[in-house]
Amino acid sequence: MTAPRHLTDKRVPAAPRSAPEPRSSTQELAREVLIHGPIARSDLMQRLGLSPASLTRLSKPLLEAGFFIETLERTAGAVGRPVRPLDVRVDAAWHVGVKLTGDRAHGVATDLRATVLAETFVDLRVHSPEGVVDAVGEIVSVLSDSLGAGDPSALGVSIGGQVTNSRIVDRAPFLGWRDVDLGGLLETRLALPVVVANDVVALTEAEHWFGLGRGLDDFAVITTGAGVGYGLVIHGRQRITRDTGLGLGGHYPLDPAGPECPAGHRGCSTAMMSIPSIRASVTAGLGRDVSYADVLALAGAGDPVARGVVEEAGRSLGRLIAAVANLTMVDTVVLGGEGIDLVPVVRRQVHEALAEDRDPDALPVQLLIGGSDFSAWARGAAAMAIQSRVGRIG
Repeated sequence: MTAPRHLTDKRVPAAPRSAPEPRSSTQELAREVLIHGPIARSDLMQRLGLSPASLTRLSKPLLEAGFFIETLERTAGAVGRPVRPLDVRVDAAWHVGVKLTGDRAHGVATDLRATVLAETFVDLRVHSPEGVVDAVGEIVSVLSDSLGAGDPSALGVSIGGQVTNSRIVDRAPFLGWRDVDLGGLLETRLALPVVVANDVVALTEAEHWFGLGRGLDDFAVITTGAGVGYGLVIHGRQRITRDTGLGLGGHYPLDPAGPECPAGHRGCSTAMMSIPSIRASVTAGLGRDVSYADVLALAGAGDPVARGVVEEAGRSLGRLIAAVANLTMVDTVVLGGEGIDLVPVVRRQVHEALAEDRDPDALPVQLLIGGSDFSAWARGAAAMAIQSRVGRIG
């Protein structure tokens, strides 16, 4: 008997995604100091399994190059020589991060720890790759002029969609792209190292290295905005697969009686929680178009239509958080994205739904609220540029 096609196809291996190159000891050292610095040498030796001699050998060229600095720290009540923890010199280089949406390119300039130094945006008048490259080039030029610091060390660009090899946009629904070598186009235009990444991947890396997830080995990220995104860090590394960028977390089923998303999934997380879905439901109920800010204001003021829609979105978010925590066994979830401003309005509904779907003996889930503006997304892209710099060390 012939097997069903979908079963037969499972036997055919898909083209593998390129695996990241293993990090050198120098790169691992730079990464640890960048994330955890200022950090004592004894802690570094323990974290990396290095001897004192090996640590000295690896750190010396980074100190001489000005990437590392020694800070002065004396333990309270201690006598003798003060310890000299290692840290990065955050102003040793600056980077640009750009987040692409369907209508704008949002850009930030950052230091080596992704602290935003300046920001700007450019409206996307066209969606062609050449038009987008022009917009990104304008952002780099404006930020360079603003800082007066010469060229950035690297450029990171994040986009909602699938990305291969940190340069090829396989699919970007908001721009209507498939198989666009955005990294190559930008490198040719700007003569800069460029890294391109999925936007949720970039945001998760920024939270892990420099944000609310700094110092955590295990946590998840959930974003709401134009869609719903999901990132996962386990044992200090983000989980990235062939399907990363498809937005699978945005279609997790939450309410079989809920509205349909554009892909036809009834009651999925996108249908229940995304900004377009929330606006569409309130617009239909009120008979007039309302912005997302209007929805939240109306809900806060007690409007029954807006309140009902937003409360249901809050319950859906709580259920999604519970599902993520239950299935991955993490107990910290970072919430972000431009739609996350609904949380303060429906905090009670979020926590009630989360509790209902958790075992009462399970550890409590810590919720951390990140940034809700587009500079947070752009900062994620800059974090990827910073990581690419660390990847070239050694």
